[in-house]
Amino acid sequence: MAKQIYFEDVEVGYELTPLEKNPTTQQLVKYAGASGDYYQIHYDKDFALANKLPGVILHGALKNAFLGQLMTDFAGTEGWLRKLSVQYRGMDLPGSKVTCKGVVKAKRVEGNDHIVECDIWLENAKGEKTTPGSAVVILPSRAPR
Repeated sequence: MAKQIYFEDVEVGYELTPLEKNPTTQQLVKYAGASGDYYQIHYDKDFALANKLPGVILHGALKNAFLGQLMTDFAGTEGWLRKLSVQYRGMDLPGSKVTCKGVVKAKRVEGNDHIVECDIWLENAKGEKTTPGSAVVILPSRAPR
């Protein structure tokens, strides 16, 4: 289990621990079943190619879930994810590693909440940002209440 991070441990510019994923076509089929998204571009190579795609592509919502895991891992068991927002700017293919990354862009205290805002993104193996976004987490504080 990862060590809990606290509000006092991070500053603007702090880089989150990257999260690597190696999605497979089997994972896409399982995700289709779990999400109900059975659009053929996610599991039928011939259909994807006929629609001028480079092959089967990852579900956008799966990439969103990967970035959600990055943020809940960062927040730890004592923190929580308040907001997650992403944009789908590029296609990612199964069989190719993707990496979730993030950096702290702001932090503040509102009442009893210790808020950390992050820029987040998913990179393909070429280092291209295919899924940029932002997130807000509430971290625990070491400061007495």
